[in-house]
Amino acid sequence: MPIPPPTPDDDLDVSIILPAYDEEAALGDDLDDVQAAMSATAYRYEIIVVDDGSRDRTAEIARARPWVRLIQHPFNRGNGAARTTGVRAARGRVVIFTDADRTYPNARMPELMALMDAGSDMVIGARRVEAGTLRVLRTPAKWFIRRLAEFMTGSRIPDLNSGLRAQRRDATLRFLPILPTTHSWVSTITIAFLGNGYVVRYLPIDYYPRVGRSTFHPLRDSYNYLSLIVRTVMYFNPLKVFLPLALALLIGGTAKYVLIDILDTFQTYGWSMTLPPMRLTTLALLITGLQTAVVGLLADLIVRRTQL
Repeated sequence: MPIPPPTPDDDLDVSIILPAYDEEAALGDDLDDVQAAMSATAYRYEIIVVDDGSRDRTAEIARARPWVRLIQHPFNRGNGAARTTGVRAARGRVVIFTDADRTYPNARMPELMALMDAGSDMVIGARRVEAGTLRVLRTPAKWFIRRLAEFMTGSRIPDLNSGLRAQRRDATLRFLPILPTTHSWVSTITIAFLGNGYVVRYLPIDYYPRVGRSTFHPLRDSYNYLSLIVRTVMYFNPLKVFLPLALALLIGGTAKYVLIDILDTFQTYGWSMTLPPMRLTTLALLITGLQTAVVGLLADLIVRRTQL
C-alpha cells in the first residue's frame, strides 16, 4: 500500500533523492523499486524527485505517486543543481541519491543504510563495470581522473562518481557552497568528504545500461571533472597541488645546474676551484620553485585558519 508523504514535522531517517531530466522512460520503475525496497525496512523515509526542467512526462509520472515529493525547476539547471535542491529540501538525517535511468540496483539501498548506521559518513555504491554510453571515451577519462583524485586525497577510491550513494545530510550541507551544478557534483562531494577526514565506505554493486538518452558530454564533463578535482583539493589541502610542483621545479633547476651548467663549464674551461655561475634559465627554475613553495605554504595556512 502506498505510504503517504510525511508531514514537515516528521523526524526522518533518510531522504531518497532522484534528480530527473527527461526520464519518463525509466522514472516510474525506479520509484517503484525504491518504494518497495524501503517499505520492507523499519526506516522512516521520504522519496523526493527533483524535476530539472523536463520537457516530457517526468513530472506527471512523479505526481501520479502520492508518496513522492515533487520539486520542479522552472528550467534545466544541471544535474548538480538538482541534487543541491534535493539536499536542501530533505528532512532525513541521511540522504540517498540514485539516478532515474534504471542504471543502479535500488533494491540495495537498505545495505547502504546499514553501513551508514555502522558509523560511515558516506557510502558509495562502487560499480564493478562501466556500462554507460560512450564507454570508449568515458572509461579512460574516468580512470585518469580517479587516479588523480586518489593522489590528491591520499585515499583509494574504487568509484569516484557513482550516482548511488548515501551520506550524512548535515555534512553535505557544509559543502553546498562549493559544489557545481553539473555532473561533477558527485565527484566533488566525494573529494570533499575524503579531504576532511570523513569515513567513506564502498559497497560493490552492479551497473546496467541506462534507459533513455544520456546528458553526459565526454569532453565538457571530463574537463569539468578534472578542473573541479584540482579546485576542490586546493580548497582543502593546497599543498597537494603546490608541493609537487615546487619540488619538480627545484629538482629540475638543481639537475640542470649540475648536469648542464657545471659540465659545460668543465668541457670548455676545465676544472676550476670555484663553482660556475648559474645560467638565467637555471636561476629562474629555482626561484620559481621557491616562490611556488611559499605560495603553497601561505595557501595552506589560510585554509587551516578558515577551518578553525
